Amino acid sequence: MLNKEQIKEIIPQREPFLMIDEVEEYIPGEKTVAYKNVDKEEWYFQGHFPGNPIMPGVLITESLAQAGAVAILSLEENKGKNALFGGIDKLKFKKMVVPGDRLKLEVNIIKKKGPIGVGEGIATVDGKLAAKGEFTFAVVEKEVK
Repeated sequence: MLNKEQIKEIIPQREPFLMIDEVEEYIPGEKTVAYKNVDKEEWYFQGHFPGNPIMPGVLITESLAQAGAVAILSLEENKGKNALFGGIDKLKFKKMVVPGDRLKLEVNIIKKKGPIGVGEGIATVDGKLAAKGEFTFAVVEKEVK
């Protein structure tokens, strides 16, 4: 189990854009099982939507991508690098995610060739499918300016 501080040692995202709270399991280069505790105080609920808070689909997608980044960036050769979106495919949203939900994020890396790969992500709440799709990523050096 990895906590937020340990997750930050692997991926570069930080609050308020760090979208995973803990990692239950990961195998470098292969898979990650992580969780996002959806709190009513999340910054995005102020505008999405007042009186009817729903986690934006793009942030569910980002949560899955960050979980996948734990698997990819924990590989020894990728430590200190960044994983960027290259594409999103077959993404479907099946359930609204609301405050109080515990979003389970499961990502399996299904293809890798050099710095490019594809992960399949499944997000669930209480065993019910919230979102599922494939994400193409590219591992790149961090730019320092």
